[in-house]
Amino acid sequence: MPILDAPTTAQLKSLLGNLRRPIELVASLDDGAKSADTRSLVEEIAAVSDKVSYRLDGTDARRPSFAIRADEGRAEAVFAGLPLGHEFTSLILALLHVGGHPPKEEAELLDTVRALEGPLHFETFFSLTCQNCPDVVQALNIMAALNPNVTHVAIEGGLFQDEVERRKVMAVPTVYLNGEQFGQGRMDLAQIVAKLDTGSVARAAEKIAAKDAFDVLVVGGGPAGAAAAIYAARKGIRTGVVADRFGGQVLDTMGIENFISVPHTEGPKLVAQLEQHVKDYEVDVMNAQQAVALKRANGDGLHHVELANGASLKAKTVILSTGARWRQMGVPGEDEYKNKGVAYCPHCDGPLFKGKRTAVIGGGNSGVEAAIDLAGLVSHVTLIEFDNQLRADAVLQTKLRSLPNVTIITSALTTEVLGDGSKVNGLVYKNRESGELHTIELEGIFVQIGLVPNTEWLNGSLALTNRGEIEVDTHNATNVPGVFAAGDCTTVPFKQIVIAMGEGSKASLAAFDYLIRH
Repeated sequence: MPILDAPTTAQLKSLLGNLRRPIELVASLDDGAKSADTRSLVEEIAAVSDKVSYRLDGTDARRPSFAIRADEGRAEAVFAGLPLGHEFTSLILALLHVGGHPPKEEAELLDTVRALEGPLHFETFFSLTCQNCPDVVQALNIMAALNPNVTHVAIEGGLFQDEVERRKVMAVPTVYLNGEQFGQGRMDLAQIVAKLDTGSVARAAEKIAAKDAFDVLVVGGGPAGAAAAIYAARKGIRTGVVADRFGGQVLDTMGIENFISVPHTEGPKLVAQLEQHVKDYEVDVMNAQQAVALKRANGDGLHHVELANGASLKAKTVILSTGARWRQMGVPGEDEYKNKGVAYCPHCDGPLFKGKRTAVIGGGNSGVEAAIDLAGLVSHVTLIEFDNQLRADAVLQTKLRSLPNVTIITSALTTEVLGDGSKVNGLVYKNRESGELHTIELEGIFVQIGLVPNTEWLNGSLALTNRGEIEVDTHNATNVPGVFAAGDCTTVPFKQIVIAMGEGSKASLAAFDYLIRH
């Protein structure tokens, strides 16, 4: 049975028309079913382009795996496992980039990649349901395609579980460099290069510091920030966006089914559309930059946003849209075992816990959805809720209670995460009615207890609530003239994508109104 359906095959044939040099696929296989699928995939890819050849005599110890090679092996990307699901795009891009098609990255960044000295051997553990993994896999494949000193193998953790256990990989994406852990979580090409070439940070800071003042500077690149940038740019004024990662928390959202007029989409897909929409206008987007301080306007009438790299941006008005992040439990053991059994993204890390015992902390929609998803992968899920009843929508609760491998515990307070020094092996919770302590033996804990606004860097700069939310009025104005805020970092209730977009639009219109009146 073919791995690729007819429409996908037709699309692949069209895309591989962009190959600029021949590539060779070298598969390392065994007698298993996954190897048979890998062989089929390799043969199907080779069949659609006369620039693609293949061999089945690879000697890689990881089986199934296949290498994409060009230029006598000086350009190579390797996939251990089947790069389908979220990684199918990574496969297509690897074919194109190894085949000489230029990556869509800034020329200066690509020149830095080509100049890196090696050897640099990267290994990335990914899961097919992880929406954070493709950015990392694609970035490292670009490096391997451009620089013969760089090699990269992307490893499907769910398929190579023995290696996952041996190397104690408990979160994806996890990246190793020359056998040592290099990083975890989403990273783009610029962030990876910055870790390898510290001089690039200084060069980026110098470039940013030289920029002229903006009419509107948006801090944060989530839905609120993207909407604010679009509305500002449409007014024809000088607009900039500075973001730690464009897309924000939406990048970690799997299914989106309440975005009006779009019955279903996924976070990374929506972010790609937002980013393209912003780029349709003359917006200066500065990604992978973290704001660390806001200095109010003084005699020059300009606000200053200071960045972690030492640079400072100037603007007549500022829109803060820094969003929020997952709330932590704040109990002993949580930080120690973060990414060692304590996780916050069931879609990303769930496949690593296949057949194991897990817990979900939180009985709202996010927690119950996480428990439902995990129940199809793990041996058992224990859902722990602080309140005396679940808070999720009724339809979700009904689904959860129908699952045979789920236990629901309410009126429970998690008090400690237990582990053996290298990974989680249990948790302790207190029955809030009796005060009795209980221990649950398990291997994974997924925390789903709400959000914390990303506003610590604003302490002392403007008015915040005791929860850290930025206080705004009906026009999204803060207590600092010329500074506005929008989205999940503010006091506006109901943290939803569609609301954040509306608030970002309002903030931008309010900033423009401020500019023409002052």
